[in-house]
Amino acid sequence: MALPFLRRAAPAAAALLLGGCSALGDWLTAPGTSSGIPLPDRMAAADAAQPVRWPDPHWWRGFGSPELDALMTEAMAANNDIAAAIARIRQADAQIRIAGATLLPTIDLTTRAVRQQVGTASSASVAGVGRSSRVRVSASDQLSLAASYEIDFWGKNRGQVEAAQQSASATRFDAGTVTITTQASVANTYFAMLAAQETLAIQRQNLDIALRVVRVIRQRVAVGTATGLDLAQQETVVAQQQAQIPPLVQSLEQNRNSLGTLVARPPETLRVEGGTFNRLAVPAVTPGLPAEVLARRPDVLTAEATLAAANANIVVARAQLLPSVTLTGSGGFTSLALENLLRPGSVVFSLAAGLTQPIFRGGALRGQVELNEGRAQELLAAYRGTILAALVDAENALVALRQTTEQEALQANAVRMAERAYAIAEAQLQAGTIDLVTLLNTQQTLFSARTTLADARLTRLQAAVGLFRALGGGWNGI
Repeated sequence: MALPFLRRAAPAAAALLLGGCSALGDWLTAPGTSSGIPLPDRMAAADAAQPVRWPDPHWWRGFGSPELDALMTEAMAANNDIAAAIARIRQADAQIRIAGATLLPTIDLTTRAVRQQVGTASSASVAGVGRSSRVRVSASDQLSLAASYEIDFWGKNRGQVEAAQQSASATRFDAGTVTITTQASVANTYFAMLAAQETLAIQRQNLDIALRVVRVIRQRVAVGTATGLDLAQQETVVAQQQAQIPPLVQSLEQNRNSLGTLVARPPETLRVEGGTFNRLAVPAVTPGLPAEVLARRPDVLTAEATLAAANANIVVARAQLLPSVTLTGSGGFTSLALENLLRPGSVVFSLAAGLTQPIFRGGALRGQVELNEGRAQELLAAYRGTILAALVDAENALVALRQTTEQEALQANAVRMAERAYAIAEAQLQAGTIDLVTLLNTQQTLFSARTTLADARLTRLQAAVGLFRALGGGWNGI
């Protein structure tokens, strides 16, 4: 038979084509299979004295806001970006099935029934007034199965399956990145809305203080202890405080509307109360080893799986240079009469084995190999860059949370001092022991300190969210 010959001839042809090249998978043992980046023993910005504490899978609950919990639950169920990522996972799983079909034979069932009538006319009659005809009916019935199978000598089909599986893994990891990003966006947007709400309240308090001072100065102008210039200066302060309110209202409403986008609801239907800005807690978190940080981050795993898929595609491209062996067979029944179709005499079959060796493709096949190898090298560089970016992201997030925590504490102390100083200055102004310039300076210091404290608290909250995101958040794919 032809098959043993094909088995003997195929390796010889492969050796001839590759000129003594090593096995197809040898490329995968090259430096391209590892990142080549030595990882440190610990995170530089982490407190080594603290026990390791990774983010909770539902890390946002640590802030102590039931409203944020409800928004996060709604976003996880309805966010359009997450829904699109899940749909891409379904597509990737379907690609695995498509690629896996190449490892199995193809089988087709064919049935056919033909009835054909052919009529022929005879010569004219002697009288020339009539014609006779003869009708012939032919019939044919067929029932057959045909099968074809490509022997995967060089791992081409297995490489296609491996590439599809790695691509599906990358798609799943990418969905994890989308999920973490969405969670961080919900938290940051909610905190920004609370901060705008808090700053708006502070600004209205500042306006009330400025108006109270205006009333005091007007009383002093009436008795001749203050001038019109003093009154004009304080009225300018009032106007400035009033002018800062509309942008804060705008920020508040826009952040509320952005939350509607994240939870896939029209902004008009979303009601967010807020009012908990100063009651939010900041959950404690301490990362472990850098390697553990990388294992928790789906973006790093996406880059790794994408590189593995590219390596598998190199195997596929190199296998295209080698002979392909195909087995085909068909069998069934055919008969001119339906009642005889399944009788032994109606059996027909055929078996064939074929070898196809590419001879000349104008360099297209080798070009495809080089293309896939170049693509893998590009992805290797991207993988290394992703690892470095992940480590830098985690370190920066640790530094940011530590420094913003300290900044908020210091600014809160500054506000307490500014409030005490202003209370003294206002009392002394009413007693006539200081001039208006001193009060104005103390007043501006208080206004600025309060606003800066709200900004510092928002920065700290967003730094905490950034750290949870940098450490893989609540992604459950680990």
